[in-house]
Amino acid sequence: MANNDTLANVFSHMLNCEKGGKATCKTRPVSKVMKLVLQILKDYNYIGEFKVVNEARGGELEINLIGHINNCKVIKPRFSVNLAEYEKFEKRFLPAKDFGILIMSTSQGLMTNKQAKEKGIGGKLIAYCY
Repeated sequence: MANNDTLANVFSHMLNCEKGGKATCKTRPVSKVMKLVLQILKDYNYIGEFKVVNEARGGELEINLIGHINNCKVIKPRFSVNLAEYEKFEKRFLPAKDFGILIMSTSQGLMTNKQAKEKGIGGKLIAYCY
């Protein structure tokens, strides 16, 4: 039996709601990593506001969709990327140069590939969105 990846579940649910033309989607359970990833998506205008609507066991998130997501997926396995390899993974997961973002886990927290390149650090790939 496969492990459940809650972040992958949220991404696929958001994408399905987005393609179905819905304005909001609710998902559960909630994790710190999920909130950080959603904050990055919000900062880059892929989604609108999001909030925790139910603090009970696991919690529940309500995400406002604004119709800006073409595709978003979790990257498995979590590839390690050093500074020299960014372009290779950008070509693999993003459709065009400077179009979309790779979300990475670095020693300085979650950030996009652009931020990590500016800081000169590597990390592990978590997800992509465009």
